[in-house]
Amino acid sequence: MSEKLIDVKNISFSYSKDSPLIFEDISFSVERGDVLCVLGPNGTGKTTLIKTLNKLHDINSGEIILNGKNIKKLSFRDISKSIGYIPQGHVPSFPFTVFDVVLMGRSPYIGLSSSPRLRDKKIAEDALKTLGIHHMRDKEYTNLSGGERQLVFLARVLAQEPDVLILDEPTNHLDFGNQIRLLQILEQLSELGMAIIMSSHYPDHAFLVANKVAIMKDKKFLAFGKPEDVITEDNLKETYGMEVIIRDVGEGRKTCIPLKSDFKLEMDNYASKFQSKKQDS
Repeated sequence: MSEKLIDVKNISFSYSKDSPLIFEDISFSVERGDVLCVLGPNGTGKTTLIKTLNKLHDINSGEIILNGKNIKKLSFRDISKSIGYIPQGHVPSFPFTVFDVVLMGRSPYIGLSSSPRLRDKKIAEDALKTLGIHHMRDKEYTNLSGGERQLVFLARVLAQEPDVLILDEPTNHLDFGNQIRLLQILEQLSELGMAIIMSSHYPDHAFLVANKVAIMKDKKFLAFGKPEDVITEDNLKETYGMEVIIRDVGEGRKTCIPLKSDFKLEMDNYASKFQSKKQDS
């Protein structure tokens, strides 16, 4: 029988009692080795949903079960031992070394008045080696590129030794090559038994690494299931309001090709001003 690491049951969320629901009646589960990709348009609540999964936001109703326990009854330290979280953007404030940043991932296992043990330091070293960035251990984190910082932050999360890795748009701000490299790393981590939940704007990324996909729209999941069942031309048109063609590119891979729409700006007013400006010059 498969082991559910996170079991989400009919959850809803709003920022206050008087504000409208951001999402409602969301249910899903992830097991060891799963990669769940959550797709959806901007402002649909993907980031908010992700933050409820590690109790950064408290849900209004429903249940989130983490390793068999209701997340409401768990401390943030307990949650951090099971869940690693990488937010959308991380702006470094202090020039810590790469090694020190990764070592911070051991915080859930170190008391407030204690220092890192040799075991903690070895785990941090191993995380750097796993991601192939051990050569950067003594560099200042603030001096790294966006792609390098993302790998360092991922190493920090690996040092937590979590069962579940949650990433909010992890390929945002990465160039094409680093996007694919990061997705390959996530795929390898899932093969080792880690469950991964990620949000994305790119359906192609779900085809590359996910075995489960959710499309979020109008406060609910429009669809949930296998990538080939969920990422369809009809679902993408309903979600993003544009025509999309899905093509098999061989070797079991599919890709999404957006088509140009008949949308056109009202350019007459701008065009006349532009022409007048050219004549005046």
